[in-house]
Amino acid sequence: MSSRDRGAAVSFPPPLVYLGLVLAGLAVERFAALPQLGLPWPIGASVTLAGLVLIAAAIGLFRRRGENPEPWTPTNAIVDTGIYGWTRNPMYLGMAIAHLGLALAFDSVAALALLPVAMAIIQTQVIAREERYLREKFGSAYTDYCTRVRRWL
Repeated sequence: MSSRDRGAAVSFPPPLVYLGLVLAGLAVERFAALPQLGLPWPIGASVTLAGLVLIAAAIGLFRRRGENPEPWTPTNAIVDTGIYGWTRNPMYLGMAIAHLGLALAFDSVAALALLPVAMAIIQTQVIAREERYLREKFGSAYTDYCTRVRRWL
């Protein structure tokens, strides 16, 4: 780790990946005649809300521990309690759930089809960088945490 800690070197806000791909899916739906999912919008709204609650809980825990949730900022401790005892990435999991909910609420097969793309981008461009940073900074303490807690679920 260099003397100047720059965080995980993530250069963009991860929520923009999910939001951008939901919007791309909705744009495709506008111009292409795709089948509909056929679910009532309150189901999608409920799923979206569940994702947002998960994100808020994770951010709240980070803030209570004195840490910044932004992946481009340095971290001083491994947050491993609360929801972080069940999943190492509750914010990204919450974003994926919210993406799913929006796709369902807007009855968008295209937005739903783009969810794995969003998750792959987050995995390769954000989570991989965060894990490398945390492994370099915290060593065996982070490796032990990874052994105990799954990445997504």
